[in-house]
Amino acid sequence: MILLTCPNCGQRNVSEFRFGGETVQRPSPTETTRATWAEYLYMRKNVLGVQSEWWYHGACGCWFIAERHTKTQEILETYFLPEK
Repeated sequence: MILLTCPNCGQRNVSEFRFGGETVQRPSPTETTRATWAEYLYMRKNVLGVQSEWWYHGACGCWFIAERHTKTQEILETYFLPEK
């Protein structure tokens, strides 16, 4: 059983969560080239090692970041994005 720690609810079974993909830098709102937006939407790095990912917890309705090692599947840290 894989456990994931929700920053609101604590440790839960991963089946309660939905994977949202890698965190990637969003292009500038003024960027209009199709190539830039296609890369943002579809290209993923799939690194071997620590990767930053979006996760959603349906029980509390929150999105958060998880730092996960892609080889061992170990969840190193979970957190909310800091407020701007």
